[in-house]
Amino acid sequence: MASTNDLKNGMVLNLEGQLWSVVEFQHVKPGKGPAFVRTKLKNVLSGKVVDKTFNAGVKVETANVDRRDMQFLYKDGEDFVFMDGRTYDQIHIPAATVGDSAKYLLENQEAQVATHDGTVLYVELPPSVVLEITYTEPGLQGDRSTGGTKPATLETGAEIAVPLFLETGTRVKVDTRDGSYLGRVN
Repeated sequence: MASTNDLKNGMVLNLEGQLWSVVEFQHVKPGKGPAFVRTKLKNVLSGKVVDKTFNAGVKVETANVDRRDMQFLYKDGEDFVFMDGRTYDQIHIPAATVGDSAKYLLENQEAQVATHDGTVLYVELPPSVVLEITYTEPGLQGDRSTGGTKPATLETGAEIAVPLFLETGTRVKVDTRDGSYLGRVN
């Protein structure tokens, strides 16, 4: 149990039997009336975001979520196999739990795996990853760094929009949160 005064971003709460992650919070002390805490909560399993207001000082139940750095080993059917680097334990995580992260996941890549009571909640990649372009249309003379974009297929199979001057075989930095192109990597 924790007080609403102890809330932090990333903290996981157990409300009505569901796990909710605190996206943002704000303590509000109006001129008259009691203080309260305005929060934006994200359901850990479904991803649904809701706004919830608590009276200041109210006790809320926190959930014990274990976040560990794990290494992605390989894909086994529909499951992704991750290994804990300290204990060498391997766990199978269903594709539905991995979600969109699978588009930017390479073998031997590190990711953060969050579990609660032995159940995997989600897999979180670093904010950006470096991937190689396996196919894109060739650029034409006159294509410069400013201007339009073209589709490019990455080594993981994901497709992103890149500037016109990039070619097949170029290594690029990609934002794992929204799949946007961040720059070339030499």
